[in-house]
Amino acid sequence: MSEDWAAVAKAINDRVNELGWLQRELAKRSNVSQAVVREIQHHVVERRRSPRTLESLSVALGWHPQHLDAVLHGRQPPELHEPVTDRGDTLWTRLEQLERQMSEIVDRLDALQTDVATVLKHVRPKR
Repeated sequence: MSEDWAAVAKAINDRVNELGWLQRELAKRSNVSQAVVREIQHHVVERRRSPRTLESLSVALGWHPQHLDAVLHGRQPPELHEPVTDRGDTLWTRLEQLERQMSEIVDRLDALQTDVATVLKHVRPKR
C-alpha cells in the first residue's frame, strides 16, 4: 500500500490554517517536536513515522486518532465518534503485550528464586 505524505501535509496545513495556529502551537499541543511537525507539514523529509506521531497530531487537530493514518494510506478518515480500530500497534495492544511479558518475567524469577533456595539448602553447611 503506497503512502501519500503530500496528502498528510495538505490535511495538516489546511486544518492548522482553519484553526489559526502556528506550527509551534501544533507541536506543543501534540507533544511532537516542532522539527518533526515542520518536516511533515512541508513534506521535506519523507520517512516512516511512528503511528503514535500521526495519532498525536490527529488528536491535537481535533480529529479521530486514526485520521492522518487514513489520509496517509488513501482511506476515508473515520468520524470522530467511531471506535479506534486495533491494528496491533495501538497503545492498548502494546500495554497488553508488556503486561504479558512482565508476567512471564515474574514467573521466571519466581522459579529461579525457588531453584536458588533449593541449591543453597544443599550447599550451606548445616548448623
